[in-house]
Amino acid sequence: MTVLPVYDRADWASAFRNVEVELNGVALTAARGTIPPELQGTLYRNGPGRMERGGQWVHHPFDGDGMITALRFGPEGVQLSNRFVRTEGWQAEEQAGKFLYRGVFGTQKPGGVAANAFDLRLKNIANTHVVRLGDQLLALWEAAEPYALDPDTLETRGLTLLDGVLKKGEAFSAHPRFDPGHNGAPRMVTFGVKTGPRSTIRLMEFAVADDPASGVKAGQLLSERRDSFSGFAFLHDFAITPNWAVFLQNAIAFNPLPYVLGQKGAAQCLASQPGGQAKFWLIPRDSGAFAGQKPRLIDAPDGFVFHHLNAWEEGDQLVVDSIYYADFPSIGPEQDFRTIDFELIDEGLLEQCRIDLASGVVQTQRYSERCCEFATVNPNREGLSCQFAWMAVAEREQGNDPLQAIKKLDLQSGERRIWSAAPRGFVSEPLMVPRPGATGEDDGWVLCLVWNGARCASDLVILDAASLAEVAVLELPLAVPHGLHGSWAPA
Repeated sequence: MTVLPVYDRADWASAFRNVEVELNGVALTAARGTIPPELQGTLYRNGPGRMERGGQWVHHPFDGDGMITALRFGPEGVQLSNRFVRTEGWQAEEQAGKFLYRGVFGTQKPGGVAANAFDLRLKNIANTHVVRLGDQLLALWEAAEPYALDPDTLETRGLTLLDGVLKKGEAFSAHPRFDPGHNGAPRMVTFGVKTGPRSTIRLMEFAVADDPASGVKAGQLLSERRDSFSGFAFLHDFAITPNWAVFLQNAIAFNPLPYVLGQKGAAQCLASQPGGQAKFWLIPRDSGAFAGQKPRLIDAPDGFVFHHLNAWEEGDQLVVDSIYYADFPSIGPEQDFRTIDFELIDEGLLEQCRIDLASGVVQTQRYSERCCEFATVNPNREGLSCQFAWMAVAEREQGNDPLQAIKKLDLQSGERRIWSAAPRGFVSEPLMVPRPGATGEDDGWVLCLVWNGARCASDLVILDAASLAEVAVLELPLAVPHGLHGSWAPA
């Protein structure tokens, strides 16, 4: 028997809007429950905050200008601030009152094809992720360099080349991984990719804290390497273990002609490559046991991956958990993202690939048939075997729907727990925050921004990470659109 969806499309679509206010240090109280006193730090979140200009809507939410939301947990309680990233493009379009740039995901400038043809400028929208590195907050968009912000005021300081690490316009991933200290001190591991008939990955590792003994400063580049591979690379995420950086080259082809001619956005020119072969690119980390060795290339299963959950090593095997789609999901030029038919889009499903490094054989296992995205583990288990994962899922057991629930999955036993925001709530990426001094892997909290269709505003939900019991709900005086990634910075 088919179970019908339990959401109202109008509730889901109501989150796509312009954010019209910027708040600064607004005090919040719990509408339900009690805020844990041990929860001290800042939840940062990035995502599109402007969807329309001059009566024209973006073609895809991913083309919206980046807006940072900060929720600070301190001895005095919780305070809310939000601020747009003052990118060069945002400032120019604010002044003009209309779109001046094409969007990667299909947004066109006014004037039709003739006005868009041969305009290949990319607008850095700084809308995908936000992380703390040293004394800077970095707003990330993977096709260009980061924007630096003040971590306290959220004021935009400007583009940063990270003390000369980057060249102007150089790609810098919007999905870094934080090594908790596998080979010494913690590190931020990230990459940039230059695509073409051959694609080059620049793997970089940065210090995340000052080390007075060695003189290393937070944000300092500790190591880097460059490796080139055959074929076009569309890479949003990767995974790390103590010894490896794991990339999955999806079998994707890119035909730039419709983009050059002004007919499509660059991302709309991507399509699954008929007869193509996906590949795992395993790059040795300079801090690991195989430093300096060449990468290993291994055939990967069919499908398309945006996000990985985690990876770890077991003897001569490398285990990678990822969210697989049957095909690359895209919104065509004539489609309106607000009226998209979810049934016609492949859902993301969590799967495990167990790679035998000696033979190159890959064994796969699917964890469940429930649509999921934005899966995460305890940050102290990044790159190590783990028992628990938390993820955003659809309310139904099968079928593709908007994400309305948080799922905790025991990766070893298959046991699961569910917290649901249905029928009128829609969840974003959950973040697991360990309790200070915790020894249990699931001892802590899960923080999640939820779009509340009944209020047409956002709630912050705090869940117990072990039981998924609701600890507290804070009703924000702010409508935060469905967004992308965020991070937790401990006090």
